[in-house]
Amino acid sequence: MFLRPDYNVENIYAIDLEELQKLGIKAMLFDLDSTIMASKSGTYTLKTLDWLDRVRQNFFIGVISNNKNADYIKKVSAISDFPLLFDAHKPSCEKALEFMKKHGLTPEHTVLVGDRPLTDIWCGKKLGCKTILVDSITAKTENLPTRFVRKLERCCIKK
Repeated sequence: MFLRPDYNVENIYAIDLEELQKLGIKAMLFDLDSTIMASKSGTYTLKTLDWLDRVRQNFFIGVISNNKNADYIKKVSAISDFPLLFDAHKPSCEKALEFMKKHGLTPEHTVLVGDRPLTDIWCGKKLGCKTILVDSITAKTENLPTRFVRKLERCCIKK
């Protein structure tokens, strides 16, 4: 099924980086909101920054986000030391493909990581990348309606 991720893990911290290296993955592209930072917070936690430093040792890091709020983009850009693509229009993959070409990335060596099957995983599949579905980085504190929608969205991808 086109929405079934290659991997489905609890959060970014549960990603097996050694396994990805063994598979020849050289680049990790992340969704932003709810994947590597709390939704619309514009800040990374220290835990996430430490984890991203570990990732950076062996992988190219990039962000592909649908967010198009100019003030938010400015805030996130000021604290990020890796390439960012905003207003990506996922699940469309045209802008993501341009981003990958610009940075010399190939689908067979790239994984797309995100919290939404209908945007992130679908985009990654269309690009030909490996995909990793993670739960929201703030899953334990999200409100009930948001949690319900996330569970509903995942119903069709259970293995």
